[in-house]
Amino acid sequence: MSGVSRRQFLLGSAALGLAGCSRLGWGEVTPVVNTPGMSMGHALRDHRNLPAPSASYKTGTVILGSGVAGLAAGWRLARGGYKDFMLLAGPEHYGNAAGGAFGALQYPKGAHYLPLPSMESRHVRDMLFDAGVIEADPYALKPRFDERVLVHAPDERVFVNGRWEDGLLPLQGQPASEREQQARFFRYTDQLKQATGADGKRVFCIPVELSSADPHWLALDQQTFAHWLDQSGYTAPGLRTYLDYCCRDDFGAVASQISAWAGLHYFAARAGQAANASEGAVLTWPGGLNPLARHLAQSSRAQWREGMAVRVDETRSGVQVLCAEQTAQGWRTFTIEADRAICAMPLHVAKYVVPQINSYGFDAASHMPPHAAWVISSFLLDGFPAEEPGAALAWDNVIHGGRGLGYVVSTHQDITWAPPPQTVFTAYQVYSDRTPQQARQWLEHATPAELYEEAACDLRVVYGRRLRQCAIGLDITVRGHAMASPAPGFMHNAGLKALRGHDGKILFAHSDLSGFSVFEEASWWGVRAAEKILG
Repeated sequence: MSGVSRRQFLLGSAALGLAGCSRLGWGEVTPVVNTPGMSMGHALRDHRNLPAPSASYKTGTVILGSGVAGLAAGWRLARGGYKDFMLLAGPEHYGNAAGGAFGALQYPKGAHYLPLPSMESRHVRDMLFDAGVIEADPYALKPRFDERVLVHAPDERVFVNGRWEDGLLPLQGQPASEREQQARFFRYTDQLKQATGADGKRVFCIPVELSSADPHWLALDQQTFAHWLDQSGYTAPGLRTYLDYCCRDDFGAVASQISAWAGLHYFAARAGQAANASEGAVLTWPGGLNPLARHLAQSSRAQWREGMAVRVDETRSGVQVLCAEQTAQGWRTFTIEADRAICAMPLHVAKYVVPQINSYGFDAASHMPPHAAWVISSFLLDGFPAEEPGAALAWDNVIHGGRGLGYVVSTHQDITWAPPPQTVFTAYQVYSDRTPQQARQWLEHATPAELYEEAACDLRVVYGRRLRQCAIGLDITVRGHAMASPAPGFMHNAGLKALRGHDGKILFAHSDLSGFSVFEEASWWGVRAAEKILG
């Protein structure tokens, strides 16, 4: 794919002590490391000199970016009967909803699940009904979902003290004080799911724009989640380790780095239910959210064009977009003239692409949310490594207090009598122990050995040498600006508020507008931008 920088390196048994051992015998594992958007993004940042445009195109609306926000915008335009639009793919098709495959085995290269949509997430229900994932009653309290997409049991387990336990909170051998705090915390967050502010709105909603604006509740945004937990008496070590894991998983930062409002929102806003699944169930595919992203792309029937936006300017009649594509022969540029543009790109890119963004009320120096780095590593396994005692292999497998975020199993949703001969374990890693800038610098210069150590950190805790006896392939995706982190004050960010409300020739659509990165938020802003086009 154009715009994707690929580095291939060899991890042999002599260099790193890792050798693939399949039923065919000993061999070498040759991982591929993907750094989507890095080369094009750095060229944009460094103001690389580009050749003069070699072509020009015209359209009614141009969507800049093919991540979830851009795809949702195209899907909504098509549903509204609007056909005169073009989608500029950007550096990576599908963005954080990208997927990969080892032969027939699919795996995620980004987000890997979607919570059941709440009543407020009508736009997500529309998408899921359109895709056939919701089979009946899409707007009822409890729609009926396709059983193949509802996560199968066992759905999650945690590794603690050398054995596996069901769920993600360790319970065995925990003191009474630990269990009491866990129960009290979840009683409180369950109550918050129904809490309303003085304006009559639910306090915590997805999409976040529909949440209550009651100042009493928004005051939570002025302190860290860790501070709120301390003040509320939630100090039990097991609970705090779990809550740090949740914050790292969704926000790329620990509880001491994120807003208390965001920390409680994580638990209280997810109120979706299903007629044929238990509370807390999620939707998942072997390829993560990629099948859903592909459905949005196909439904929009948009004209796709390769390349990324370099500059967007308003003109008397509309907008002009200077675009660049990195080809085997070098850089190529072209222009797109349109009536309006939807900038469905992260704000750390938009600040370079939209030179007049300050005039819309967004000052990058003071309004830019921090962006955490994310590494997704998929191991192709020839067979399954022997398990430690306790709960059986689940869809989501987490090491309590581990360096990483655990791993998901791509073949978990398969309905077969016997385990498949091969599978893919996809491990996730964030870097909350350092600043986002430090994490990006480290990832940019990391050696092959260091990248592998990060990829395998959780799997080695559980499997040790058993991992090397099964691993025959490894695909690593490095996302330097994977997700916005909702630091204290994000709900009061005047720049984000200005871009959310902006309605002009240039519109903005990205999960960054919400301050954190989830499918529901990204798709919401894509739909909202499209509805402004539709009038």
